[in-house]
Amino acid sequence: QVQLVESGGGLVQAGGSLRLSCAASGRTFSSYAMGWFRQAPGKEREFVAAISQFGTWTYYTDSVSGRFTISRDNAKNSVYLQMNSLKPEDTAVYYCTAGGGGRNLRSTSGYDYWGQGTQVTVSS
Repeated sequence: QVQLVESGGGLVQAGGSLRLSCAASGRTFSSYAMGWFRQAPGKEREFVAAISQFGTWTYYTDSVSGRFTISRDNAKNSVYLQMNSLKPEDTAVYYCTAGGGGRNLRSTSGYDYWGQGTQVTVSS
């Protein structure tokens, strides 16, 4: 079992930055690929970014590539999402998730554990 707790969300003006953090419980954190998804009101949950077990590779959805950076610190059982040049369309609840095992990490089906989410609101 892995429990995930996100933090760092909030209200920011367009063009600003936020850094989301996700703290994971358990001693097997490094065995999981980690991801961030987001869900805006009335929309489906969508993939944002993913990182492999030891950070060797990272994936991003096109709309955040070049603006967001995912990273992890296995010694701290944590994964981060640095968000720069934020836009109003980035407004959503952001979820941290753990999974992997050869599955598609751009899909919610690629993950086993989910946090409760943290709200990010970008004003224009």
